[in-house]
Amino acid sequence: MHPDLKNVIELQQADLKVAELTKQIESLPAQIQSLQSRLDEFIHAQEERKKRLAANQHERKGLDGEIKVIQEKIARHKDQLYQVKTNEQFRAMTKEIEGEEAKVRVIEDEILEEMLEAEEIQQHIQEAAARLQGEEARVAAEIARLESERKADDDERVRLQALRNRIQDGLSESTRNLYQRIRQARRGLAVAEVREGLCMACNVLLRPQVYNDVRTNEVLLTCENCGRIIHYVEPAPAQTGESNGQGAEATA
Repeated sequence: MHPDLKNVIELQQADLKVAELTKQIESLPAQIQSLQSRLDEFIHAQEERKKRLAANQHERKGLDGEIKVIQEKIARHKDQLYQVKTNEQFRAMTKEIEGEEAKVRVIEDEILEEMLEAEEIQQHIQEAAARLQGEEARVAAEIARLESERKADDDERVRLQALRNRIQDGLSESTRNLYQRIRQARRGLAVAEVREGLCMACNVLLRPQVYNDVRTNEVLLTCENCGRIIHYVEPAPAQTGESNGQGAEATA
């Protein structure tokens, strides 16, 4: 194989891997932020439940105070019953007491609803509290895993960058310039395989003479359609009918 061709193939592989690692490393902050945001939302929801429970308790206290005021009023009215002098006054006072007692029943119903809501909120708080510790541990472990992967990816990227620099230094100046020019023009993909007469990057059939030349891998050629440096890859050996038959028997 042509020395420069061998080197540009290895250089392309290193550059592609470096690009992949860079993408993974750059995606890490967003992944960590997503994990932290979900945990923050979980914690915020729990805090909102606690605030609602506190508000519920405050509302019930206020309703209890209203009942106490009304009950004191009812007690005064009942004391006044013994002081009225006419049946009309007695009926009016009794009706007012009944009206106040009806208010008490309405407020007691509201208190009952508040109590039922408080029980439901308290249950949610307890269930969420039980999950929160596990969720915090899960997020911390996931972030630690991502950080560890980032460190490994960063180390590998440094190694590959050093490798690709050594490979690039081994190229002739003309090949190095050609590779960089194509790489910039073709979004990082400067080298393409040729299989069964096709450039695998642009899927265009090579001319017979070009195909014959590229099959030797002893000359540096570019695809006449997409301009990438091309090299020939031998097709995978076909399985024989005998081996296929033995495999079928083994499977059966």
